[in-house]
Amino acid sequence: MALICAACSSNSQKSAPVTAVPSPLDQARAKIKHVVIIMQENRSFDSYFGTFPGADGIPMQNGVPTVCVPDPSTNQCQKPYHDSQDLNLGGPQGATAATADIDGGKMDGFISQDMNSRTASCASLPDDPDCSANSGPSDVMGYHDAREIPNYWTYAQQFVLQDHMFEPAASSSLASHLYLISEWAAQCSHRNDANSCVNALQSLDLPPDFETSQRADSKGAVPVPNYAWTDLTYLMYEGNVSWDYYVADGTQPDCLDDPIVCIPKPQTAGTPGVWNPLPWFTTVVRDGQAGNVQTVDNFYQAAKDGTLPSVSWVAPDRQNSEQPPALISDGQAYVTGLVNAVMQGPDWGSTAIFISWSNWGGFYDHEVPPNVDANGYGLRVPGLMISPYARQGFIDDQMLSFDAYAKLIEDVFLQGWPLDRETDGRWDPRPDARERTPGMGDLLQDFDFSQSPRSPLVLPQNPPPGPASVGS
Repeated sequence: MALICAACSSNSQKSAPVTAVPSPLDQARAKIKHVVIIMQENRSFDSYFGTFPGADGIPMQNGVPTVCVPDPSTNQCQKPYHDSQDLNLGGPQGATAATADIDGGKMDGFISQDMNSRTASCASLPDDPDCSANSGPSDVMGYHDAREIPNYWTYAQQFVLQDHMFEPAASSSLASHLYLISEWAAQCSHRNDANSCVNALQSLDLPPDFETSQRADSKGAVPVPNYAWTDLTYLMYEGNVSWDYYVADGTQPDCLDDPIVCIPKPQTAGTPGVWNPLPWFTTVVRDGQAGNVQTVDNFYQAAKDGTLPSVSWVAPDRQNSEQPPALISDGQAYVTGLVNAVMQGPDWGSTAIFISWSNWGGFYDHEVPPNVDANGYGLRVPGLMISPYARQGFIDDQMLSFDAYAKLIEDVFLQGWPLDRETDGRWDPRPDARERTPGMGDLLQDFDFSQSPRSPLVLPQNPPPGPASVGS
């Protein structure tokens, strides 16, 4: 009896070709040509999205908060409440305030820290206009919703809301901005010598004119800061990846660490400061890229012309920063204008926009920050992602920090070349490689590259109030 060879008989039929499905990273590399990071100031997640439906917001039962924070002035425990005010007071920010607010995981130091800091700051600066602006009762337990920030809530509803985005360092705005562009905050004792840099959260170098009286030496000279460790622009320069850091002309806060009242100083693209630290990085100067720090007017023009670089960072000025006492409405209008500029330009179809707030601003948040190393994370802040390929109405609950932005930039534009002292060709004594933090999420989860590209959603810069929230 003849044996039938099944394999042989099937040879007469051609097998269907196997089509490899591109990985999310391969699709991102093909479709995302521009990453824009808009960094605002001083808001916690609960203060902006604590009642957003489906988010990990303020714990509530039947629409009533089930958490509270002691108020030393009344000896009562204050629950979070809806705050309709456009001008907020907030509380101190810095390593000391972060530790006290978190209070070993109790998350109950917000009101006392605010009251103590405001009293101390205004006692030393009684004529500062901010002291009169910050003379009301503590509002760190207040939260906003679509009635005050309708555009931010629309972005969250239509694109992606990240509800576990933590500031990368448990400290101030300067530390957060240093982490944003370099994944470390340090102090260097010898100019341009990365080996001389030591880990620092609180005692960070500030640009000239900052705290001059405290920082001048015996001859009256103010030390010029030098950030000698390696930053992301070093990798981008070596990898021929374009970048620009856009700065809004105006003023910036002249304080560090915990003071709630900050004397404003001029801010321009050529004025290094708390929100503009790149000009004092050794790598930026040596690579001849100081000119990449530009006025925000150039961002609008690049968006209009379709000439955005691969990576854009955008820093506000004091008026539109949302840092108290700046108005929330001014900040939202400014951010909406930036987003609209991209959406109305030729680069929209290949862009991912990330919006976050550099630190919690002293405002209440109920989530205990993860301990990832000696520096952080700090408290939780809002995070948004807007793109033609953003998953619609998606709440990303992965553990994230600004280090995730760096990882996305490295993966998409640098073939995964990390900012790692062991492999990046420029050794520095940073304590760890932050992109490899165990448990940190992957921003590629926020994209759906199988969907048809989303159309622009151009919003009015001064929108009417949205509906009240009912609690998450």
